[in-house]
Amino acid sequence: MPELPEVETVRRGLQPWLEGARIEQVTLNRPNLRFAFPAGLALGLQGSTIVSVGRRAKYLLITLSNGKTLLSHLGMTGSWRFAEHGIDKAPRYYETATPPKHDHLVFDIDHPSHGKSHLIYADPRRFGFVDLYDDLASSPYLLGLGPEPLGNDFNAVQMAAKFTGKKTPIKSALLDQRVVAGLGNIYVAEALHRAHILPTVLAGSLVTAKGKPKPALEDLAVAVRQVLAEAIQAGGSTLRDFRNAEGGNGYFQHNFAVYDREGDACPTPQCTGVVQRIVQSGRSTFFCPVCQTKP
Repeated sequence: MPELPEVETVRRGLQPWLEGARIEQVTLNRPNLRFAFPAGLALGLQGSTIVSVGRRAKYLLITLSNGKTLLSHLGMTGSWRFAEHGIDKAPRYYETATPPKHDHLVFDIDHPSHGKSHLIYADPRRFGFVDLYDDLASSPYLLGLGPEPLGNDFNAVQMAAKFTGKKTPIKSALLDQRVVAGLGNIYVAEALHRAHILPTVLAGSLVTAKGKPKPALEDLAVAVRQVLAEAIQAGGSTLRDFRNAEGGNGYFQHNFAVYDREGDACPTPQCTGVVQRIVQSGRSTFFCPVCQTKP
């Protein structure tokens, strides 16, 4: 599934082409993706102007002039692209050989600067979905989400309040979207390595008896921000399912320190460790057993 940097990359690519554009027609080429399209989707979009293209956690949010908001989750293989032109940021998993049968949702749009074009949502495996809201606050996907990790509300003090007394491994705690929104397996592994924290230590062990963050938790907050910012700058990470409109890649995977690096030497200077892989909650965890320690 895409994580925050991949979704943010998509958002930045779409934004200049969509904001200010009028949706003239919407074509649904099937009745559903992961879930059925919401009733009245086409009518709820047609005739409106796109006010903004935003993101919350791993969701794209397209706000319209009629007060509605379209929420989009890309799933494993979902992508947004234009039929007439590429965009300067990766729209995710579109390759020129992708059969048209996977184009499930098509917007005919007219932009005041870029003119007419067709915005297409394709999804070979159909694990993505869209929903339409009059009141975005009512979306069950957004209720209870933690702060954005690149926002001002995310910090070590906020995490300490969530982690006090918590006996969950720190890796699992960071994947809890109620603690911090948008983090996934890749960037949690990278942030924990950068902060030199073992993924198996209990989240509560990073908090003092008085509920204050230990220095390791302060380091972790900084590491999360750094890893995400660098990944966004690199255009996300390419594993099996992240391509730009010309078939190119995101590049942050070339900077992975531990993720998918089992058996490689740890890149930390002067560290003699070798990256190991374990399974936590059914998911692979990569870490260095030498320089990642208990706080």
